[in-house]
Amino acid sequence: MKILLSNDDGYQAPGIVALHQALRDMPGVEVDVVAPEHNNSAKSNALTLHSPLYVQRAPNGFRYVNGTPADCVHIALTGLLGYRPDLVVSGINNGANMGDDTIYSGTVGAAMEGYLFGVPAIAFSQVDKGWGEIESAARKATEIVAQMQAQHLVGEVPWLLNINIPNLPFERLLDVKVCRLGRRHAAERVIEQESPRGERMYWIGGAGPAKDDSEGTDFHATALGHVALTPLKVDLTDHEGLAYWSDTAVRLAPRPADEDGAGAPRAEAAGAL
Repeated sequence: MKILLSNDDGYQAPGIVALHQALRDMPGVEVDVVAPEHNNSAKSNALTLHSPLYVQRAPNGFRYVNGTPADCVHIALTGLLGYRPDLVVSGINNGANMGDDTIYSGTVGAAMEGYLFGVPAIAFSQVDKGWGEIESAARKATEIVAQMQAQHLVGEVPWLLNINIPNLPFERLLDVKVCRLGRRHAAERVIEQESPRGERMYWIGGAGPAKDDSEGTDFHATALGHVALTPLKVDLTDHEGLAYWSDTAVRLAPRPADEDGAGAPRAEAAGAL
């Protein structure tokens, strides 16, 4: 099995280093790392289109790119690797990617880029920041990958999984629980400061607390010590709302012009003036 490994914390982050070490020790597995040069958290699926990308190789063999997580996977799959990997793995991220986080997450963005190219992909994150129990998380992530391979789930059919692992010793981690995404409250207020030059500057506020952490969500599962697994999809269509908006679109359509071609309002509309 050939694995492409990326992340959004940068190629030197403890999460990707620990996960690479664990994955490459699997029998019959080859791992190539293509990751951002610097931290690219919250870059989502952004691609760099107006400046060149450069690929460098670190002493440990990792390749790093002066771009986003999606850039890394994109160029890897469109020419850099020279082969099609069996699996794209992203992470392990420094902190949770649960609920609304998945919209902004560069970790999920890297995995999603693989999925868009038809490759099965997994995004791994730790629930708490600080890299506590990172070896345990890497061991659990590798165990999940091995189980996927053993069950012949790594093949031609693409899928996209978002997995969050509590910062616990391996023996204390509970089983994998399949969950839906929870929801967060709105982000905290923007932080205003004055620059040394007297200019007003702003820092994006922190993520809001959990709004929906009820049973069945990723927030609930990880709080109990479970590894939370959520299958994701890319289709943003509001399928339930299609019929409503079809009816609404008819009402929004412009009224036809009168037969004289002058474009005047219909008689009933004109009479209302």
